[in-house]
Order: sequence, then structure tokens, then C-alpha cells
Amino acid sequence: MSSAEQMRQYKGPAFFSFGFRPFFLGGALIAAITPLITAAAYSGLFTFNPPNGLIAWHAHEMIYGYVAAVIAGFILTAVPNWTGRLPINGLRLAALAGLWLAGRAAILSADLIGAPLAMVIDCGFLIVLDLLLWREVITGKNWRNIPICILIGLLGLGNILWHVGLARDGAGTFGLHWGLGVIAVLLALIGGRVTPSFTRNWLAKTSGAPFDAPFAAIDKVALGVLVAGVLAWLFAPGAALSGAILIAAGALHYIRLLRWRGWRTIAEPLVVILHLGYFWLATAIVLLGLSLLAPSLIAQSAALHALTAGAAGVMTLAVMTRATRGHAGYALEADRLTIAIYALVNIGAGLRVAASLLPVSYNIAMGFAALVWSSAFAVFAVVYGRYLVQPRRQP
Repeated sequence: MSSAEQMRQYKGPAFFSFGFRPFFLGGALIAAITPLITAAAYSGLFTFNPPNGLIAWHAHEMIYGYVAAVIAGFILTAVPNWTGRLPINGLRLAALAGLWLAGRAAILSADLIGAPLAMVIDCGFLIVLDLLLWREVITGKNWRNIPICILIGLLGLGNILWHVGLARDGAGTFGLHWGLGVIAVLLALIGGRVTPSFTRNWLAKTSGAPFDAPFAAIDKVALGVLVAGVLAWLFAPGAALSGAILIAAGALHYIRLLRWRGWRTIAEPLVVILHLGYFWLATAIVLLGLSLLAPSLIAQSAALHALTAGAAGVMTLAVMTRATRGHAGYALEADRLTIAIYALVNIGAGLRVAASLLPVSYNIAMGFAALVWSSAFAVFAVVYGRYLVQPRRQP
């Protein structure tokens, strides 16, 4: 029986028919709520003291909660296309989503259940996800995606390092930076596949004049220099060479982006948003390098938020909207609410990166940026949530 035939025989809830459904909605809700709680508590509007501290909780949940969920949704949905095997769905998918949700609860209840148990529950999700991915890739002989398996494993290792850092000295900064470095490479690797591919497909359909920009030496060099820059930042953050490597990596990714000719896709926001997300990635890499070379000029927090709120926020919403529309049976065209989602996430990211430069108090700027950015995910949860919980629309 083929995978398509097995999928047609699936009779369970639509919500657990594909990985993108529970994980896109769960990730969107975390992204919609967490920054607002953090900004409000940081400003003193109410008291919220999670076990590991407000800022540590915020950073961890945005990296290993929201981003990890969206990555899981994307990977679990893409694997059948990569391998030709049946998607992970039904009870197995529900159990995996439950493990992710249990991790969110464990982080908040670490004082009650104990840090070791909280670590086991929270770290279990990415470990299980990676094992499932390895199984599918090996069984399907899909060797091209082994780097994705390795990177998911490294993201899981970063989560472990965060917990270990908290246990040792009360700070999990290295584990957070490790996770951000892995996310940067994942965005460059996956974004470097989907952006030119979807751009080429759209141009071929609309203008009949697609471009020819195959994976070439510039792509390999850009990815290699980015990996070198991330490693230098992690293990030698005070070295000028680390900053120089990151700036060089950012410049190479700008060149990579130009090869994909995003200006030709301005008529379709569903495609152009991918280019904007990749532009945020290149910019974040450059800003991170500048923050190492000239910290008085560029704060590292601004660079990191260019990577998280900017690159990760824009790219994840680009993938979430496109994948949801396509798999739920809707046209691959951005409607007004989808365009509003894209506008909100970009404006919110820009405000967060420039918060310290705005002519208002930092708390007000941060709170407003959080409100705008989180609104993008709230609108996604409301508008696209019904697509995610309902069966695929029939033509």
C-alpha cells in the first residue's frame, strides 16, 4: 500500500493528521503569549517569577519552545516528501505534541517537580524528534537530509546545555547561544532551499521566465563561513577574528540572497516574505559580528533579536502560512490578513532591534515592540487556526 493510500485511510482527528497542524498552532501560541508576559512583568505591570527567572524563561521558551515547535512541524510535514514514507500521525503525533507541551509545563513547575525531572521532560522532545527523523531518513535512504538530522540533534544538545548551565551556576547563556547558532545555520540551510525553489516555481508559473541559480560554490562557502562564525562566537566571543568571520558570513549571505532575485516576486507576498526573512538572517549575522567588534556601537541584544524576532520570526511565519495554505487545500496566495501578519512581524522585529534608539523609555519601546510582534502570531493563530484543526478543504 502506498503512502498516499495509507493517508487516505487515516480516520483520526484532522489535527493529528500532519505534523504542521499541532506544532504550528502550539508554536504560534507560545510566540503570541510569551513576549507579552515578559514585557508586562519586566515593566512591573504584574508579578511573574518563573523558577529560572523571567529573562531565562523568556529566552528558553522562544528558542526551545516556539522555534523548536515550528521546526518540528516543518520537518514532520516535509519528511514524507523527502523519503516517500508515511507521515507520522495519529497517536504517535499526539504523543509527540504532548511531550512538547509537557516540556512547557515542566519549565514552569521546575521548583515543584525538581530540576532534574524538568530537564528530562523538557529535553526529551527534541531527542525523540531527532530519533524519529534519523529513522525516516535512514529507512528512506534520503542521505541528502542527514545534515538536518545532525542540526536537530545539536539543537537538542543546546537545550541540555541550558539545563546543565542552570544547575551549575544559575545561568544557561551558553546553551541559549548554542541554540541560536544552530537556528541560524538551520535557517540558512532550509531557507536556502525553499526560497529559491518557491521563487523559481512562482516565476515559471507567472512570467514563464524562471532564473537559473543552482546550489553552487557560493552557497557552500556561505554556509561554511557561517558555521565557522558561529563556532568562533561560541568559543571565542572576545576575539576580533570572531566578529570578522561573522561579518564576512553575513556579506556572503547577502550575495546568496541577491542570486535569488527576490525583487521579481514583489507581486506575491507569500514568496517575497521568504526573501525578507533571509535578509533578516544576513543582517543579524552582520550585526552579531559588529557587536563583537564594536559593542559600544551595536549591542549584542539587538543583534540577537535581529536573529530571533527578525530572521526566525519572519521565516517561520513565511513557512507556516505557506505550508498551512498548501496542505489545508487553499490557494498559495496571500490574502489581506496574511499580508497583515507579515507587516506586523517585520515592524515588531524592527522596533525590538531599535528599542534602545527610540525616543521613548526602553520599557515602553520593548513593550510596544512585543505587542506588535506577538500580534502577528496571534492573528496567525486566529486566522490559520481554523485551517489547522479542520480537515483538508476539498476542491
